[in-house]
Amino acid sequence: MARLMLSLDGQVLAEYNMNKERYTIGRLPDNDIRIDNPAVSGHHSLIINILNDSFLEDLNSTNGTYVNGKLIKKHAMQHGDVITVGHHQLRFVDSQEGDAEQDEFEKTMVITPSSQGEDRIRRVGQAVDQEAAKGAAARKFGGADAPLALPKAKLQVLSGAFAGRELELTKALTTLGRPGVQVAAITRRAEGYYIVHVDSGKPDDFPLVNGVAIGPQARRLNDNDVVQLAGVKMGFFES
Repeated sequence: MARLMLSLDGQVLAEYNMNKERYTIGRLPDNDIRIDNPAVSGHHSLIINILNDSFLEDLNSTNGTYVNGKLIKKHAMQHGDVITVGHHQLRFVDSQEGDAEQDEFEKTMVITPSSQGEDRIRRVGQAVDQEAAKGAAARKFGGADAPLALPKAKLQVLSGAFAGRELELTKALTTLGRPGVQVAAITRRAEGYYIVHVDSGKPDDFPLVNGVAIGPQARRLNDNDVVQLAGVKMGFFES
């Protein structure tokens, strides 16, 4: 099944599964994909799905419909096409091609750490565990309730060619980035999820969380945090 990823300024806003024959895009409430913005016409564009093919048509909109930067009237959609409507973008993802793209994303961003990186992650992980143990002991001593079970979490890519891709954080340790550019690891601990800097191509070039460098120490991640690593923005979401 094909889908559309709606974004604005690199931030993914919504995802639409293309399970109907017709989808209208526009500013008015009766559209299937509503974009409430003055730059978008009331009924701006139309997508028609016929078997495994999807076709985009501009509905005589004021500001036009663009695909990959080119003004169109009608267009046969291809995997990876980016529709621009006003200031918003809709990225067309074909289900079969998207599976291959997910593999490519994991090959590009999810890496096996070097022995040096493993040693650093192990040391930081031990420090995090020690802090978690202290916190648990304090709660027990104070008679507080036991902590809730650790929720599931995922990363969702918010920018770049892989925008909309998701990575479930099911492992105790997930190492991300590009060797020689920037590498970090996310660890699942009893108290939560932590991100730690592993390596980078420049001194003191640390990953960012909500626009702030994390520094050399592990930093706990909170729901809806935005991580920037190796030039890619990713949202951290708990469920």
